[in-house]
Amino acid sequence: MKLEVKHLSWSIEGKQILHDINLQVSSGEFVGLIGPNGSGKSTLLRCMYRVLKPDSGVIILNGQNIWHLSAREMAQATAVVLQEASTEFDFTVAEMVLMGRNVHLGLFDRETEKDHSIVFDALVQVGMNDFAERSFISLSGGEKQRVLIARAIAQQARFLILDEPTNHLDIRYQLELLELVKGLGVTTIAALHDLNLAASYCDRIYVVNNGTIRAVGTPQDVLQSDLIREVFGVGSTVETDPSNGKLHISFFLDAKIGSKRNSLAP
Repeated sequence: MKLEVKHLSWSIEGKQILHDINLQVSSGEFVGLIGPNGSGKSTLLRCMYRVLKPDSGVIILNGQNIWHLSAREMAQATAVVLQEASTEFDFTVAEMVLMGRNVHLGLFDRETEKDHSIVFDALVQVGMNDFAERSFISLSGGEKQRVLIARAIAQQARFLILDEPTNHLDIRYQLELLELVKGLGVTTIAALHDLNLAASYCDRIYVVNNGTIRAVGTPQDVLQSDLIREVFGVGSTVETDPSNGKLHISFFLDAKIGSKRNSLAP
């Protein structure tokens, strides 16, 4: 499964939010989107899963324009996990995951033993099989995200979109969730808030700023102090952790950046 975004732009009420975006996710790759709040990350992802239709440009999924796919074909190919999950109904965990099978059923079809087996296997994979009969709304934030990942697994989609899935989670749940996703081996693009998590789990990173792609490359290529200062407005120290070879970034307020920004304020 491969995704290509070519010359994508999107605006609302005359204001351009995304401009000439070009992006690629190769089969089996875990690609991160990083950038400050309001940079356009979530908007770009919404274009990818067809909540928003671009003003121009095209999104190609495995050689096909996503807007030429039926809703069923799109749902079979793409699973989406957002940062928050709310439901007005008190579904069990198993029922929530079983919803992932709907895209493979006809209008009047009922779930089969195979569907229930897929759901059970998905819950085992995320370590939530003992919670199958628990109420979904009674779960912690981290547990809910695991269930939503299980639903995506049960959906058997080949492309996974994550929109800041670790927000509001304790650090242990953040690490466990991304370890889980990385281990799936599914083509994945994720908007991430934490640069250290992006450095640890992403094969490549796209930096989004003011609705454009500012930089792209491996974490080592992209996550440099100069770029972090320019895009996020903070100073940083970027080091390689000798225990795992991953980057580790420490942040600090830079008085020079602050005074410059204040001088530009109205």
